[in-house]
Parts: sequence; structure tokens; C-alpha cells
Amino acid sequence: MSAVLIVLGVLLLVAVVLGLWVAGIYNSLVTLRNRFKNAFAQIDVQLKRRYDLIPNLVEVAKGYMKHESGTLEAVIKARNVAYAASQAAAANPADAGAVKNLLGAESGLAGAMSRLMVVSEQYPDLKANQNMMQLIEEMTSTENKISFARQAYNDSVMTYNTTRESFPTNVLAGMFNFAEAQLFQIENAAERAAPQVKFT
Repeated sequence: MSAVLIVLGVLLLVAVVLGLWVAGIYNSLVTLRNRFKNAFAQIDVQLKRRYDLIPNLVEVAKGYMKHESGTLEAVIKARNVAYAASQAAAANPADAGAVKNLLGAESGLAGAMSRLMVVSEQYPDLKANQNMMQLIEEMTSTENKISFARQAYNDSVMTYNTTRESFPTNVLAGMFNFAEAQLFQIENAAERAAPQVKFT
């Protein structure tokens, strides 16, 4: 009888250790997933700031660029598309499709902003406008903050994905539906540059 109790005790101990090990892996995956979600939230804060600045920038430019309404409308449209994509991605940063849609929308916005800056170079009074200069300063600062937030997000995603894909964590990640997270990167090299918002 004592041999049976010893075997049961050993089995119970193994089950407890195995349970604690599984719980530890699960908790580490949850922690890492929450970290990259928080890192995305920091990007979202800065993107919202940029989205709020763009209409002000367009309003200041409107007074000077009366014949460039198509360019101004394209910027607002691209801003609205990017804002909607940002909201979808912020709702679930773990959704790789939503993050990819945001990346595409951000590329479109960067292109529209670049066209606006090129066209605005033709208007010396606009370049000298104090409100425009202040908005450009704020946009430049915001772009820098977005870059830092993207770096932190990508670092968090890399740590999460590496842990998720490593054995034996990958077995449990698959069982508990811990999906791969999407890096915040732009595929087209020409689109990697932040929109230039400086006047020379």
C-alpha cells in the first residue's frame, strides 16, 4: 500500500510541476502579448496627434493654395483612411490584417503629405506663415515620436513572436491561440521615409 501511495505522490508532484510549468508559459505569453498591445497603443497616441494636426495644416494652406484643392482634398482623404485603419488596428493590435491595412493607409498618407509639401514650396507666403511654421514644427516632433513608438512596438513584437515560436512554448501557443503579431514596417523602401514637413 505504501508503494502505491509513493507512486501516487510522485504522479501528483509531477502533475503539479507540469501544471505550474504550463501556467508559467501561458502567463509569459499573456504578458508579452499585453506588452506589444501597449506598445501599439503608444503608436496610436502619436498617430492620433498627427491626424489631428493634418486638418489644421490643410486649413492654413487653403488660404494660400486656392488652385491646389485636389492636393488638399487628397491629403484629407488619405488622413481619413489612415485614421479609420488606425482605429481598427487599435481595437486589436494582435490582428495582423488590421495592422497591414494600417501600414497601407499610412503609406498613402505619407504620399499625399509629400505631394502637399512639394506643392506648398511654390508659395513663399505660405512658407513664411507663422501658423504654418508652428504646425510643421509640431508635425516634425510628432513624426519623431511615431518613429520611437514604432521601434518600441517592433521590439515588443519581436520578443513575443520569438517566445511564441520557441519550443516548447510554440506547442502551448498553438493550443491557446496565441497568433503571430505583425511588425509595423513598410515594405516599399520609397514609403519608409516620414512625410517631409519642413520648408527650406
